[in-house]
Amino acid sequence: MAGRFAPRPTRTTVRGGDAGAPARLPGQQRGATEAARVRTYVPDGPLDLGLVLGPLRRGPGDPTFRALPDGSFWRASRTPAGPGTLRVTAYGGEVRGEAWGPGGDWLLERLPELLGAADDPSVFEPRHRVVALARHRRPGLRLTRSGLVLESLIPSILEQKVTTDEAYRAWRLLVRKFGEAAPGPVPGRMCVMPSARAWALIPSWEWHRAGVDDKRASTVLRAVRVAARLEEAVGMSPRAARERLEVVPGVGPWTSAETVQRSHGAADEVTVGDLHLPGIVGWALAGDRDADDAAMLSLLEPYAGQRHRAARLILLSGRTPGRRAPKMPRVDIGLW
Repeated sequence: MAGRFAPRPTRTTVRGGDAGAPARLPGQQRGATEAARVRTYVPDGPLDLGLVLGPLRRGPGDPTFRALPDGSFWRASRTPAGPGTLRVTAYGGEVRGEAWGPGGDWLLERLPELLGAADDPSVFEPRHRVVALARHRRPGLRLTRSGLVLESLIPSILEQKVTTDEAYRAWRLLVRKFGEAAPGPVPGRMCVMPSARAWALIPSWEWHRAGVDDKRASTVLRAVRVAARLEEAVGMSPRAARERLEVVPGVGPWTSAETVQRSHGAADEVTVGDLHLPGIVGWALAGDRDADDAAMLSLLEPYAGQRHRAARLILLSGRTPGRRAPKMPRVDIGLW
């Protein structure tokens, strides 16, 4: 479910590890001395950068994302113009974006959409007290639109049928090993995710070492073979984009919803097939912790057109049922 939590500082950032002198990877010297291109943006209402950009981070160790104690957010992306790094900060009512690399101009051009300018939260009408309270407490929630399909699709495939910790570990290992150094004076060891060709050339044993089974690895490989066609889905409606994504064997409703929530800022594309979301929505709205997908969709029907936003607000409300069973055990297939 995109955007369950806002980014939290890690132990490293709390101790000041990421706030020190930016580290560089081999080959990063040129980007580190490049002057930043800057754009300022004034949102038309409250804006919480953590809530808006949080869904784009895949775990606290995501090499493509950093949230620092000084309030800045860093993203390293592979854009149609090439690799780029974006730093976003907010002071008062103004947002400042700084970018480096060949994709820097592309990132700055789309900065308002990344921060929810294409989203209109004013059309949302709470129908339940828990949703109304969550909205009141989180006025800065906007739905991000990254404009990048593969960037959201691949980590969503890695999250299929495994714990989030396993998926985050796989993403971290693969991006660090097969991606490239993020341009600019980035904090810590930031990387841009691999190109479609680089994903296709990852050896089978490296997928295994990262804990990715053959089924998920094969789905990623099928997706990157048609990467250009999938990226075209950015210009489609969320529903049409999901239909195109689901043409790829191994990409189902859960994965396509998780993708367009981030790439399109899709306000109505609720995640179906999630292990926890139906129970959370059922518990918050009807006291039913055993709700299935059908019950969840029925409860969210009053929010037609805004069901994803409603689900996000429910998740941010903190009203979740208590755990009744141990966590799913982590299985590292890389040790087999």
